[in-house]
Amino acid sequence: MKIQRQGGFLIAKIHQVSGRIFAKILKKARVSEINPAQGRILFALWKKDGIPITELARKTLLSKSTLTSMLDRLENAGFIIRVPSKKDRRTILIKRTEKDKRLESKYVQVSDEMIKLFYNGFTSEEIDAFEECLKRILANLTKKD
Repeated sequence: MKIQRQGGFLIAKIHQVSGRIFAKILKKARVSEINPAQGRILFALWKKDGIPITELARKTLLSKSTLTSMLDRLENAGFIIRVPSKKDRRTILIKRTEKDKRLESKYVQVSDEMIKLFYNGFTSEEIDAFEECLKRILANLTKKD
């Protein structure tokens, strides 16, 4: 009998459980203005501010329609602004606000707490190998997307 692999199932369960835990840690840290999905968008902007929506969609792996509605909520809450590009007026850049910059350090603390939970008991070598495997899986999947 062929063994059925469980990687996808386990990744889905990890995503589900870690999302709940992350939301609890955000609440405990009094970061209630954004949810984990919005945090993923802001995290991408923390790495590179002032990027076009198409680049942000690529970095977050969100569809443009999903991203647009989430950006609307983030803009209404004062975390981002949309600015026309000076190089190409057809391009809209997504930029951080001061409100978002004040949130970043709290959100990073929450992320650090999640990373400690996530990798508890792992060596650096195990973490490196695990993350390399995840990158390969992601590359395999994005080829088919």
